[in-house]
Amino acid sequence: MAQHQPAQPPSGPRRTVLAGARIARPSGVVDGGRITVEGHRIAAVHTRDLDGFENGPAHLVDLSGHLVVPGFVDVHVHGGGGGSFSSADPGECMTAIDTHRRHGTTTMVASTVTGELSDLARQAAVLAELVQQGELAGIHFEGPFISPHRCGAHQPGLLRDPDPSDVRKLIDAAHGTAAMMTLAPELPGGLASVRLLADAGVVAAIGHTDSSYDATRQAIDAGATVATHLFNAMPPLGHRAPGPIAALLEDERITIELINDGTHLHPSVLQLAVREAGAARVAFITDAMGAAGMDDGMFPLGPMQVEVREGVARISEGPTAGSIAGSTLTLDRAFRRAVTLDGLTVDQAVAALCANPARLLGVDDRVGSLEAGKDADLVVLDADYRLAGVMRQGEWLVRPPGV
Repeated sequence: MAQHQPAQPPSGPRRTVLAGARIARPSGVVDGGRITVEGHRIAAVHTRDLDGFENGPAHLVDLSGHLVVPGFVDVHVHGGGGGSFSSADPGECMTAIDTHRRHGTTTMVASTVTGELSDLARQAAVLAELVQQGELAGIHFEGPFISPHRCGAHQPGLLRDPDPSDVRKLIDAAHGTAAMMTLAPELPGGLASVRLLADAGVVAAIGHTDSSYDATRQAIDAGATVATHLFNAMPPLGHRAPGPIAALLEDERITIELINDGTHLHPSVLQLAVREAGAARVAFITDAMGAAGMDDGMFPLGPMQVEVREGVARISEGPTAGSIAGSTLTLDRAFRRAVTLDGLTVDQAVAALCANPARLLGVDDRVGSLEAGKDADLVVLDADYRLAGVMRQGEWLVRPPGV
């Protein structure tokens, strides 16, 4: 008699069904839907109106009372967890990446800080490897091609005009991974550099600028498509000299970065920007430095030292002492502020933290929305919009209760 053979486990990727939650779909939030994850992809997203489960075994996760949104996408972040992307240390960089992932940012661009071109090239080489390994979505060079009058937390002595040849050096140093560069277009070489970036497929962002309204419009016509942390590090809106803010708000070609931490922007100003630009043009960013996710203390930011008190980071010494130095924000906090304090709907918050930045980076075919075929990147929020779970490419980084 033939020996009985035990049943073989089913082949193919593991299947998980997330059921019972409110789900933020591109068409709007639905109640009691379910998401089927197979391997690292979303296999299906259903509303409760569809009967039956998919064929085959699945691990069922009951998320009743929770909201599921896409994984957050941050296009402007300098570090976190004590690690900095300017360190040129892969371990530090991964510390920053892991910190923000645990707060729901499953896709991020690493931002540098003004430094010598040789130092920025060295940093770019390390970051480029992390992009190629799938840990980062690209590199954002913030400086050194910015205005000395609006340098913020950047070291004034290291600033320089945006000579196109220098801009090209940084693009080349990134080995095809440069995603964005912030510059002041009014400086000598500014418009030519904007055109160079646009031709190279790198997002040209206007920021840390003393530009006029007309000069800003010229830069937009030359190919600039992003406003780096609008309102911060640029002239205030004036009724006779509107400056860059009016030009950036009114032009439909511009995506507007906003830091929603309650320090950089008054809630009424954030609401004004969302109303004027429209939710489809807003990208919430952290602009976080290494102190994000950490207690108060002293932290490096590029070549400078930053002191964090009560969660607010400021340059501790030198000519820019006292200037706000990025933030300690994480995007789960930005989402919660948006829907509990700023009056944004869940759909508007999802657009600002997920769909819009993914589209800006050109990765919206993989991330930024909960749709079949996309990466299984998602965030689970409780009834008070506090983070309860994080999944990246089908793996739980933060497990919801009961999982």
